[in-house]
This record gives sequence, structure tokens and C-alpha cells, in this order.
Amino acid sequence: MVRKITSFFSNNDEGATNLNFGSTVTREVCLLCDTDLIKSRLYARDRICPECRFHYNLSAFERIKLIADPGSFRETSKSLISTDPLSFSSKTSYKKTLTRDQKRTGLTEAVVTGSCRIGGARCMLVVLDFGFMGGSMGSVVGEKISLAFEEASKKKIPVISVITSGGARFQEGVLSLMQMSKTCIAANKLSDAGVPFISVLANPSTGQAYASFANMADIILAEPGTIMGYSPLRSIMANSEESISDDSHTAESHLSHGMIDAIVDRSKLREIISVLLDLFQQEFKITQTRSDSNYEIASIPKQAWHSVRLSRHDSRPSSMDFMARMLDNFVEIHGDRYFQDDPSIVCGLGQLGGQTIVLVGHERGRPNPSITQKNGRPSPEGFRKAQRALRLADKFKIPVITFIDTPGADLSIEAENRGLGNAIANTLSLMSNLKVPTISVLIGEGGSASALTLGISDKVLMLENAIYSAISPEEAAELIYQTSERVEEAAESLRLTSSDCKELEIVDVIVPEPEGGAHTDHHEASRLLKRSLLRELSTLQRQSERRRLRNRYNKFRNVGAYSSRVRSAISHKITAIQKMVSEIPDKSKLAD
Repeated sequence: MVRKITSFFSNNDEGATNLNFGSTVTREVCLLCDTDLIKSRLYARDRICPECRFHYNLSAFERIKLIADPGSFRETSKSLISTDPLSFSSKTSYKKTLTRDQKRTGLTEAVVTGSCRIGGARCMLVVLDFGFMGGSMGSVVGEKISLAFEEASKKKIPVISVITSGGARFQEGVLSLMQMSKTCIAANKLSDAGVPFISVLANPSTGQAYASFANMADIILAEPGTIMGYSPLRSIMANSEESISDDSHTAESHLSHGMIDAIVDRSKLREIISVLLDLFQQEFKITQTRSDSNYEIASIPKQAWHSVRLSRHDSRPSSMDFMARMLDNFVEIHGDRYFQDDPSIVCGLGQLGGQTIVLVGHERGRPNPSITQKNGRPSPEGFRKAQRALRLADKFKIPVITFIDTPGADLSIEAENRGLGNAIANTLSLMSNLKVPTISVLIGEGGSASALTLGISDKVLMLENAIYSAISPEEAAELIYQTSERVEEAAESLRLTSSDCKELEIVDVIVPEPEGGAHTDHHEASRLLKRSLLRELSTLQRQSERRRLRNRYNKFRNVGAYSSRVRSAISHKITAIQKMVSEIPDKSKLAD
């Protein structure tokens, strides 16, 4: 609701010379900032204050009008209406409450379901209306939502849900509670069918709908300032001994705690949903028209410490730099859905050469890294965020590309207490077992297990001046020489350059950089990397899944140098014989 102010002007009022005495002018004023909304096109179209961007409530059909392509919506299950299964007794009967809200809203129940098109893509809409009994879930609401999920599963069309709900339908008692299980089962069926599910949380999003199907979506978006959570804010305040801050229990708080993927202004919502549907549809696939095996640069040995310095250069392109220059329609996803969003790992969906891919990368935030990015050192939440993206790729059969640029994991005691080792192990396991084509690229510094978690791929690429090592040269110098002054020697011993890694069969392809290093020309560095990625992705997609998985297994199964006792004994004999032969005088030289 907005505030309506009625003003009365006399002939002496300033600015009222064209008004008759005693005439009235009604203004709609924003509740938060007192901006006059009556002339705002943004408010008239989207119910958003143009000044403070406060999002006012909309009815279900108003939301459908804003999201769906004009004239494309076809309502389903409209004939279903609620009864009074418990003969609920109160001052006002349940039937009278239903009849009152039906007359006031023009709806038969608190949810509207139906098929439509968004940006031309066919999908199923599920829209709760807070104006009808607080958008609560009774038996009919649960049934209509479940029917919509089942129809979408059968027709293989994505589901978009818009949630404005504020609790339980207490007039139906435990039957209302059971709608949580009903809708969750239906959402599981949708997931098993590999059908995308996008959830939009609007103000408010609490209670049973929030804690059931709404939080099972593949992508969760929210409008700015949305009040959300399982419990209503008044319940939290009543049961909390600590003071509640103004921004708690909001979309912004949930984003920082890793519970949602993005906050989207209502005016941009249709566009973002359309892009996501386009990415999930995967209309195009990269193919190679000409085979060329000579595009890789020669493995030129470099001074190790020189590569270390270039890999850490303050102006070297980061994961986000490469993504911005190589991808179309990139949509970033956030959070691990458990604790927080870790900016040191960046994930999302985008298009490379027209084909949808899932991107996961370490982010150091060059040239001005923030404190939260921790110089690309992921916390357990960062690894779990990566796991979310990898599962999304496997579910929808989308190829994966990972960018590696990290000195190591977050080594704080807090990270250990939140399960750092478990998060690393599970990411390694998940990455190695993906059924989709996978490519990893070492774009900068590849340090320790943090790098390896994103490096178990069908193809491993490495930029010319990147490095890959179990420990840093500084740590190695301290361990080997007990001094940091011999760091350059330690770097040589670690064999961490791209040429070394190619020789050791750790990486498959060395990607050239602009002269002087990738930091000298970000656009050219991106072009060269994109060319390599397109070639490798095209090659991988021509292989069968069985062959790719077998090759990946053998690749990492056989990594490492080792020897048996017999081989070791033979090797020693051969070395001894070679030494003896080398010590025999050359007869030609003796004759001279």
C-alpha cells in the first residue's frame, strides 16, 4: 500500500492559480521516501518507487503480466477450490474467509498455475498471492502446485515459481502441514526428470512454502528488500535474546549467507529469467570444421622464478576478467546454501561460442582484491559453492570449464572447524566423477589441493606463464634451505612451469600468452585462451561418455613416477654398465 495525500488549495495558494477554489488533488506517495508516485512510469508499470526502489506488492496476475510474454499465459487447475475439511471453528468460519478473499482478489485460491512463454521459451508458472489468506498453503494450493510440477515433468518444460507467502493455513491443521511433503515430492520428480526449476522470492517469503519446494529450486532469485526465512520476523524477535538488525531476515542478508543466488530488481526479472531459460535450453553445440594439431606453442623452457613472478602479477587477468571477455549471457550464481557466499570462488552459466557451459573459477580480484576474496584462498563454503555448480552441470548435461588461480586454501582455524578437509575431498570426488566434458585451465598460480580440486578434468590446459605446485617456492626454500633467500633455487627444483608440467604429463596443452605475459594485453590473452577452449571442447564432445570417463580415469590413475624392486635393480645395473663403458679408453685417441 502507498500513502494517499489529499491537498486542498485556495486561490492564494502558490502554484494553484489554475485550480478552482476548494478543488482537491490526490497524490500517491512512497511509504519510505515520500516521493510522489502518481507521474512515475516505473511505479505504474512495475510498482517500484523510482527514488528509493522500494518494491510494492503485486497480485498474482500482475506478476504474470510482468513475467510472461503477452497473451501466452494459459491457466491450469482453475476449477479446484478449498473445502472445510476440519469443520474449523472460530469467530469467522473458514468458508466465509475463503468466500471473502475470493470476492476481494478475484482468485479461487492463493496460487495461480499455468503454462506460458518467457522470451519465447515455453515454461510452467506457479505464482502465490499474498493477498489471498497470506499466500498460505492449504490442500488446494499444494495440489495445484504438485499438478503443475507433474505436468512440467511430463512435458519437459521449466518451472518458474514466484513466492509471496506468510505461513500455514491453520484452518486446515495438519493437512496444511502435509502440503510441504506433497510439493517436495513433486519437486523431486521434476529434478529427476532433469527439468530446470527457478524460484523467485518476493516480499514476504516465509513459512511452509519457503521451507519446502521454493528452496528446492536450481536457481533462487529474490527481489530487493524481501523479508524471507522460515519463521516470521516477529517470531524471531520474540525468541531471540539478541537485538535484531534492520537488514537481518532480508534478501540481502540471505545473499551474504549463501542462501540465494542473486537479488534482481523487478524491472530486470523477466530479462534474467529469459536468459536463464535460454542457457538451460542448450540449443547450440560447438563443432570443429577443420582439424589443426599445430596450434599449441612449442614448450620453451623458462626460468622458474620468472614464471612465478608473472603468474602473480598484480595486473594478470583474473577468472572474472576472462569470463567477461569470452562469454555471452553470463549469469553468476552465489552461495553454498548452507552458511555463506565465498567470493574467492566464482560460478555461473554462460555461452562460449553459442554453447552453454558452466564456469567455476578461483577469483583473486585483481588488480584490487577485496578482503573477502582472501587472494583466492577458498573457504569450505567456496568449495561447496563450486560443488553446487558442478552438480548443476551434471544434472543438465552442461560441459564444465574451470579456471585455476590460487595460492592455496583458507588455512584458518575457522575454516578447519567448518570442514575444510571434507569440502576439499568432496569437491575432488565430484569433479573426478562428472559425466559431462570437463576442461581445466591454470590461468595463474596453481597452489596445493585448492588448485587440484578444480583440476581433475578430461583436458588440463595451462597458460604459458602459469605455475603449478604442491607448495609455494617460499615454503620450499624454508623447508629445504632454511632460508627464504634461496627461493629462486627452490622454484627450479619444484619444476612448476608450464614446460615442466607438460613434460611430466600433468597438463595436456600449453596456451600461448601475449608477448611479455597475459597482463600486457587482456583481450589478446582472452582470445588465445578462447581459441584453445573451443578446440578442446569440440574434440571432447565428439567422444562418447564412456570413452571420456575411461580416458579421464586412466589419465589420473597413471600420474606419478614410481618403480618396482626388480625395475630398480635393473636400472642400477644399467647405470653401472654405462659408467664402465664410459670409463673405457677410446682406442682412436690412444693411437693418436
